Amino acid sequence: MPETAVKAAKKKAVKKPARAKRAAASKTITIEQYGSGIGCNFTHKRVLKSLGFRKIRQRVVRPDNPAVRGMVEAIPHLLRIVES
Repeated sequence: MPETAVKAAKKKAVKKPARAKRAAASKTITIEQYGSGIGCNFTHKRVLKSLGFRKIRQRVVRPDNPAVRGMVEAIPHLLRIVES
């Protein structure tokens, strides 16, 4: 029984990090697909799918962070950032 009490105490002592990025997540960008993924490399199609695009002229709202901006910059011939 003492072992379970020690394990329970360790579980309570471990705290998850606070979500400090919530404030930064409020910044968003709107991205529009204006080119077709047909005939593109598989990696380009995978980027389109990961951003949530299905149709041309579709707009999605994503968090403004370096990861999303990098995906948009990887396929500038298919996507554009819409000024809102």
